[in-house]
Amino acid sequence: MTPDDVQAALDALGLETRVQIYESSTRTAQEAADSIGCELGAIAKSLCFMINGTPVVIITAGDQRVDTRKVAAHYDVGRKKVKIASPQQTHQATGFAVGGVSPVGHDLPILIDATLARFETVYAAAGSPNAIFPIAYEALLRVTEGMVVDVVQT
Repeated sequence: MTPDDVQAALDALGLETRVQIYESSTRTAQEAADSIGCELGAIAKSLCFMINGTPVVIITAGDQRVDTRKVAAHYDVGRKKVKIASPQQTHQATGFAVGGVSPVGHDLPILIDATLARFETVYAAAGSPNAIFPIAYEALLRVTEGMVVDVVQT
């Protein structure tokens, strides 16, 4: 999927936000924050995990790391059943390459890191390693139908 596909998904959801393309990389949360000029935590990282063999997207604040123990407890599985998806699994499950996984444009279950709530607007990947779109945190919750949970390391 491409930034144009993400824009089409945003339009279909009735969001009035535009995908922004940068000359610099937005592949990692730090690169995205540097390119945009925002706090690292305002980057909404979309990461694909395999939970007992099933893909799930976990959206975390850019300054946080996923705690697989918390994810395992949420799904009531052993910690070894929670693994970050490989680049191939990520692409197969989401349609996006690592570094460009959007929170929209796929129909996977989504968990949203509770620490993102500290930002009114967050910035999410938009289908390529140099594309981002701004979205109000509340709109992100609504359009993804994501479940807000504590899934980050403390």
